[in-house]
Amino acid sequence: MSGPRPVVLSGPSGAGKSTLLKRLMKEYEGVFGFSVSHTTRNPRPGEEDGKVPLSFSLGLNCLPLLLGATLLPVADILSSETSEDYHFVTREKMQDGIDNDEFIENAEFSGNMYGTSKTSIEDVQAQNLICILDVDIQGVKNIKKTDLNPIYISIQPPSIEILEKRLRDRQTETEDSLQKRLEAARIDMELSKEPGVFDLVIINDDLEEAYEKLKSVLIEEIEKVQDAKK
Repeated sequence: MSGPRPVVLSGPSGAGKSTLLKRLMKEYEGVFGFSVSHTTRNPRPGEEDGKVPLSFSLGLNCLPLLLGATLLPVADILSSETSEDYHFVTREKMQDGIDNDEFIENAEFSGNMYGTSKTSIEDVQAQNLICILDVDIQGVKNIKKTDLNPIYISIQPPSIEILEKRLRDRQTETEDSLQKRLEAARIDMELSKEPGVFDLVIINDDLEEAYEKLKSVLIEEIEKVQDAKK
C-alpha cells in the first residue's frame, strides 16, 4: 500500500489511548484519518452507507476495535459524540471479500460480521493521511501476516492494580464487565512483552512522558504528511 504508513495502536481499555489520541490529533490536525469498516448488520436510524462521520471537534471518523475475536465500534475511545458509520453489505458479499483476501481483519459479533478492508485503509492513505487502527493483541498478530507495513504501538498501564482503579473510577462498568476487561488486560499486558511484536511499548504512568514517546515514533510520518500539504 502506498501513502503514509498506517499506525496500529493496541493496549487494554483504561491504558490511556483515548487521551493520547485526542492530544495528538489536536496538535496535528489534518494529519490522521480513520477507515470506515464493513458490516453485515442493518443500518440504524441516521446511518448512511459509507459516509465518513464528522465526529467531535477533531475531524475524526470511526475507529474499529478488536476485542479477542470481536470487532466493535468504539465511539467511547474518543468521544461519546463520535459517529459510527459503515459500509453496509450482505453476508455473501462480505464473505466473498474475505475469501478474496480483501480484508485486513474481520470477525463476527452477535450474528453480524465486521471487518476492515484494505481498500478502506488505502482510501485514507490516498488523502495523504495517516490511518489509525485500534486493535487487540491478536489483531496485531493477524495484521503482521499482511503487507500493510504499519507502525505498531502498544499503550500499557503501569500495573493491573492501577488499571483496575482507573476503570472503577469511570463508574461505567458492571462488576462482571470489569472483571472481563481486567482478564483481557492481563493477557494483553503479558503478550505485549513478546519481542518483535511492537515498534514501541509505552508504559503510561506519566501522561507528558507517554505523549512525548508517542510523538517521537510518529513524527517522521507526521512531517511527511505536513510537507506534502505545503
